[in-house]
Amino acid sequence: MTGAAGGWTEDILGPDYSALTLTVPRPDGTPRQATLVRHRPAGPEELAAAGAGPVQRPAVLYIHGWSDYFYNTGLAEFFTGHGYDFYALDLHNHGRNLVSHELGGYVDDLSDYDDEISLAHATVQAGAGAGDENGAREGDAERAGEFPIVLMGHSTGGLVATLWAHRFPAKVGQLVLNSPWLEIQGGAAIRRAATPLVRPVADLRPLTRMRVPERTFYWRGISDEAYGEWHVDRSMRPPQAFPVRAGWMRAVLAAQRRVAGGLGLPMPVLVLLSSRSMLGPVWSDAMLGADVVLDVRALAVRAVSLGNSITVERIDGGLHEVFLSAVEVRRDAYHRLERWLRGYGPAGTS
Repeated sequence: MTGAAGGWTEDILGPDYSALTLTVPRPDGTPRQATLVRHRPAGPEELAAAGAGPVQRPAVLYIHGWSDYFYNTGLAEFFTGHGYDFYALDLHNHGRNLVSHELGGYVDDLSDYDDEISLAHATVQAGAGAGDENGAREGDAERAGEFPIVLMGHSTGGLVATLWAHRFPAKVGQLVLNSPWLEIQGGAAIRRAATPLVRPVADLRPLTRMRVPERTFYWRGISDEAYGEWHVDRSMRPPQAFPVRAGWMRAVLAAQRRVAGGLGLPMPVLVLLSSRSMLGPVWSDAMLGADVVLDVRALAVRAVSLGNSITVERIDGGLHEVFLSAVEVRRDAYHRLERWLRGYGPAGTS
């Protein structure tokens, strides 16, 4: 790992949000960038805590999905309102760091994200509750006194977070997965059939663009330019997902195969899913109350492969990102998250 470039600056989400650029080397030694976003409201309690000196609070680190970035201010405010420090990571070549839409999100192994997640984790550790403005470098977490965090991931970010938690279990106290892409649409049989078709193409020409449906159904459900409530910046989260490349698809299938083999995660895991999927080719208003991206039945089945303490919550009317659903639906989702955190979350939170 390398470290943080510069200090925290005000983020595009407003004055209560700040951003820190994290620089990690590529395999060839050239740098790449990720962005850590922090929500720290300047209310009376926070100001009082700052005046009293460093106070260790439980921390959340959120990882977005593929073709996405962090903009869900409601999620951040839920956690800070319950006594957590909240951080979100825009992965390299996504969102705040998007270099190329055509190659957006491309990696040939999901472990390529490990270094930037580990650097984000070290930054969270070093600055948790202490008002740190200078970021972190490798080793800072050990000096600060390491403690496990709540790791949260959505969709492909949920798959990435799951495997990172498997590789670094001591760093994760609780794992929260929001519609995680743990299994391909249709289930294990489809994945096993697809793998030998994808692998030869990926081995020879990993950047080959695969022919998959390119739809805007999910974007329509979340964006305030269509039927949703959220400002989604087209330059950072295009209405259509990034082009699917063979090398990336091979990486996803390989990661899902590892999950299917059983991970034995030691930490408690919460999996939040919509109650149904609608994956058809024609738009319907009913899609405003369903997951139009992933097969939630396949995800629910695969969730039991994660470990021995797994909670699955099915949200009626939920979108693919359940916390971007309609007001009453996401209120239900937050209630379930709050209930789970009371039982499994870090001590000292409300």
